[in-house]
Amino acid sequence: MRPALIRLIALVRKELLVVLKDPANRLILVMPVLVQSLVFGYAATFDLSHVPYALVEADHSVSAAQLVAKFDGTGVFERVAVLDSAAQATPLVEQGRVLLVLALPPDFERRVLRGETAHVQAILDGRNSTTAGTAALYLQAVVDSFNAQLRANAGAPAATPVQVDTRAWYNPNLETRWNFMPALIASLSLLQTLLLTALSVAREREQGTFDQLLVTPLSPVEIMIAKALPPIGIGLVQSTLVALVTRYWFDVPMAGSVATLYACLLFFTVAAVGIGLSISAVARNMQQAMLITFVLVMPMMLLSGLSTPVETMPTVLRHATLVNPLRFGIDAVRRVYLEGAGLATVAPDFIPLAAIALVTMPLAAWLFRHRLV
Repeated sequence: MRPALIRLIALVRKELLVVLKDPANRLILVMPVLVQSLVFGYAATFDLSHVPYALVEADHSVSAAQLVAKFDGTGVFERVAVLDSAAQATPLVEQGRVLLVLALPPDFERRVLRGETAHVQAILDGRNSTTAGTAALYLQAVVDSFNAQLRANAGAPAATPVQVDTRAWYNPNLETRWNFMPALIASLSLLQTLLLTALSVAREREQGTFDQLLVTPLSPVEIMIAKALPPIGIGLVQSTLVALVTRYWFDVPMAGSVATLYACLLFFTVAAVGIGLSISAVARNMQQAMLITFVLVMPMMLLSGLSTPVETMPTVLRHATLVNPLRFGIDAVRRVYLEGAGLATVAPDFIPLAAIALVTMPLAAWLFRHRLV
C-alpha cells in the first residue's frame, strides 16, 4: 500500500505543478472566482430600488397632490417628467427613461370625496416583465396605503377609494417568456461565437499549422478576416434558429422588421467575434483560450440585462456594461422584436457595438503581427 500511495502522491504533485506552474493559469484560477462572486452579489438581484416614472396629472387637487407625494416619498419612485397627456409618454417609455407612467383622471378628487372609486391608470414598460411586475406591486402598495388613510379619515367608504388599472406595453400579460426569448436570440449564440474565434489561432498553434500560414502571401489582416467570417456566419445561423423557435414554437409575436433585426444581430456578432479574435491572439494554447472565454461569458451574461435590468445595478457595474456587446445586442433585439422599433430608433445601440469592433479587430490584427510574425 505504501509504494502505491507514494506513486499516487507523486502523480498528484505532478498534476498540480502542470496546472500551477504557469502564472497565467494561477491568475485564472483565483481572479474569476473573486470577480464573479462580486458580480453575482451586486448584479444578479431582482430588488427594485429605483423606479423612474412620468406623471400625467389632469387633476391638480389636494387629494391628487397627496397621492403623488406618497409616491415621491417612498424613495423608490422618482418623478422624471410631468406630462399633459399619456400620448406624450411614448418616447419616454421607448427610450427607457421611465418604467412607469401614472395618469390621474380629471375628476380624481371629486370621486374620492363622494365615496366613489377613482380609477388611476398605470402604464408599465413590459419589455422586462420581472421589473414591471415588481414595480406594479410597489405601486399597489402605495395606493393601498393611501386608501387606508382615506378610510381612516372618512369612515370607510363603501367603494375602494382609489383603484389602479394597470396596462403593460409591449408585453400585455407580463409573460416572462416574452422577456427572455427575444433576448436569447442574441445571447445563445455568444458562447459558441466567442469559443470558435478564440480557438481558431490557438488550435493552429498547437497543431503547428499556423507557421505555414505565416509563409503564405496572406497578411495578418487577411488571416484575421478569414478567421472572422465563418464564426459570424455561424452566429447568425444560430440566432436564426432561436428566432424561429421564439416565433413559431413559443408563439411570441414579432412586431419589427426582419431586416432591422438582422442588422442588429450583424453588428452584435461582429463585436463578439472581435473579442474572440483578441482572445485567440493572446492565448498561448487551446486550454487558455477556453478558460478565458468561459471566464468572460459569465460576467457578460450577468451584466447584459438578460435577467436583471442594468438600471438596478450599482454605478460601477453600469459603467462596466458599456464595454459589454451583449447588453446592446439584447437591447436592440428586444426593441425590434417587441416594440417594432425601426433602424433609426435602435441606431444608438449600434454605436457602442461598432466601437467595440473597431477596437478589438485592429487589436487582434496588431497582436497577430507583433506576436506571430
